[in-house]
Amino acid sequence: MPRGTLPPPDLEYPETDGQPMANNTIQADVMIRLKEGLEAMFAHRDDVFVAIDLFWYPVKGRNDIRHAPDVMVVFGRPNVHRRSYKQWEEEGVAPQVVFEVVSDSNTKQELEYDKKDFYELYGAEEYYIYDPYTGRWKGFIRQGKKLVEVPEMEGWVSPRLGIRFERGRETDPGVYDTEGNPFPAYVRLREALEEAIERVEQERRLREQERQRAEQERRLREQERQRAEQLEQELQRLRQMFRERGLSEE
Repeated sequence: MPRGTLPPPDLEYPETDGQPMANNTIQADVMIRLKEGLEAMFAHRDDVFVAIDLFWYPVKGRNDIRHAPDVMVVFGRPNVHRRSYKQWEEEGVAPQVVFEVVSDSNTKQELEYDKKDFYELYGAEEYYIYDPYTGRWKGFIRQGKKLVEVPEMEGWVSPRLGIRFERGRETDPGVYDTEGNPFPAYVRLREALEEAIERVEQERRLREQERQRAEQERRLREQERQRAEQLEQELQRLRQMFRERGLSEE
């Protein structure tokens, strides 16, 4: 587009390129594990956005300039659903951390040059590539205007995320959270969530049972009080009757 011209008012920014999110189940599992682990880490914050396979458009009016990182993390933006990430609608904030997971269709040129150049140009601070076939990570961190390769990834701690990288094994990327816990597989997260929900539900049922017991005891005490009042009233009536007839209560 020539400099100084405005984009068409109806310019569309596609949400998908028609390709699957992942090329195989290994890549998909790693992507989901990274996303779910990161979301769990930042669940207490509403200004951290984590996305998987979401188109990132850095330049308004240029829908041909885009990439969809396998996983990306954005600090300082609301954690809400988006159809795509249009940087000019996000106060110019670029995703600070991006991840790519190697698949059979990827080439070194694509991952370490083409995508790196894109992330470097448009503001990413950290870029990580995981190869599930070797278990190895490759990382790049911003130094000035460049993304410079991290010399050794095993034991490396992300400045932005605080996560630690170790050598992975297929679908286990070898990533550890700030408390030293490995990122669990999605199925493990699901099981843990279901167990937590069940514990909460059991506690709720116990509290409800206790409430019902307390209510039953209260009703029994109320019935006993009412019965005592009725007996007292009956006794008073009989005493009054005796007095009216001049009879001794004995």
